[in-house]
Amino acid sequence: EVQLQASGGGLVQAGGSLRLSCAASGFSFDDYAIGWFRQAPGKEREGVSCIAHIDDFEYYADSVKGRFTISTDNAKNMVYLQMSSLKPEDTAVYYCAADSLESPSPDCSASGCCPNEYNYWGQGTQVTVSS
Repeated sequence: EVQLQASGGGLVQAGGSLRLSCAASGFSFDDYAIGWFRQAPGKEREGVSCIAHIDDFEYYADSVKGRFTISTDNAKNMVYLQMSSLKPEDTAVYYCAADSLESPSPDCSASGCCPNEYNYWGQGTQVTVSS
C-alpha cells in the first residue's frame, strides 16, 4: 500500500526557512516520481517541485526556483522540501504525492509536475508566511 505522510509545516516570518518532510512507504523511489504541491485559498493546486530518479528529472516552479530544494533519503524512504527566503505568497497547504508513471494525463503539460498525473497523496501541511 502506497502511503505518504507530510509534516513540518508551521508559521514563519518572511525571509525565514522551513523544511517539510514526507515519509513514504509501499513503493520504490526508483519507479515513482515524487512531488510537492501546494494550494492556496481560491487558487488551483500547483506543482512546486517534483523529482524522478528513474530519469534524473527535477522540476521547480519558476516562483520557487533558487529558493526551494527537493531531496530524497532513499535509505529512510523520506522526501524533503527545503524552503528558504520564504515569501507571504508561499502561504498554502503543501502536499506530498507520488506518481506511478503508468498513465500520463492528457490535460497536463509536459512539465513533469502536474497534480492530475499523481496517483497517491499524503495529507496536507499548512505553511503560513507572515510579513
